[in-house]
Amino acid sequence: MGTLRPYTRLGLGAAAETLNYHPNAFARNLKKPKTQTIGVFISRFGGSFYEDILEGIHAVALQTSYELLVCPDSRGKRKILTHRQVDGAIVFDSKVETGVLSRLASKSFPIVVLDRDIQADYVLPLLLDNTHGATQVFDHLYGQGARRIDFVSGALDSFDNLERRRAFLQAAEQVPVPVTCYQGNFTEQSGYEAAQATFASGDLPEAVFCANDQMAIGYLRAMRAAGLRAPADIAVVGFDDIQIARFMQPSLSTVGASRQAWGAAAAKQLIEFLEHAQAFVPVRIATQLIQRDSSRRVDRPA
Repeated sequence: MGTLRPYTRLGLGAAAETLNYHPNAFARNLKKPKTQTIGVFISRFGGSFYEDILEGIHAVALQTSYELLVCPDSRGKRKILTHRQVDGAIVFDSKVETGVLSRLASKSFPIVVLDRDIQADYVLPLLLDNTHGATQVFDHLYGQGARRIDFVSGALDSFDNLERRRAFLQAAEQVPVPVTCYQGNFTEQSGYEAAQATFASGDLPEAVFCANDQMAIGYLRAMRAAGLRAPADIAVVGFDDIQIARFMQPSLSTVGASRQAWGAAAAKQLIEFLEHAQAFVPVRIATQLIQRDSSRRVDRPA
């Protein structure tokens, strides 16, 4: 049996060349205090909604030395989070459990969430002002004379949906005006089916507020199929101001917010904390009702 010899630096280099071995970049980063990378965890890439948010995050990151690691729905995202393979995280994905985020967040691993209100140290909920937007929708519809009003709800596990529903119903209770609620799930098809259920009841509303634009688009499609017109028969309002909303016939009234500004604010807050340990500042992203043809009745007072 031969004598074992310790590897010299030259010997290690030769062995690496023989084995075609290349150092792992992430493994080398483990020796550093920071990876200079921010993880962005989103439900999916598709659609202008997420693209706009990512654009805002990217614009801020470009002004710094931080790289972005964007993780859509995949099995690997939990590993990236739990192993802290990034310096901090921006999370817009309800599939990442609140308990996981609360446990992981720390001074050395801050997290910004865009889709829920988590009360935990080193977690910043950076949310839309859903209450203001939904209240504006009710005031707009009621101000035009609508007294029979429906609400089409989005997914029950959505924080934004719950806030929009609560604010809309509270505004109606102040008058008071009864509101009939239908359950959807944020998809165009669910808006279509909610409209069909409404028509089948025989009690048509004068106005309907859908918790997002996709459902409002489905609702309008069902109205056309039934020979109904917006806003003459039913005034329709959505939420999110997706790109297609302004190009529809009729153009869709909706509640808008700058998604680029939302993404930019998330990135700025996270990087400021990573670089200077500046305290997170609670803030709501401003929303504004955008009146278009689907709800604006020129024959009634605004």
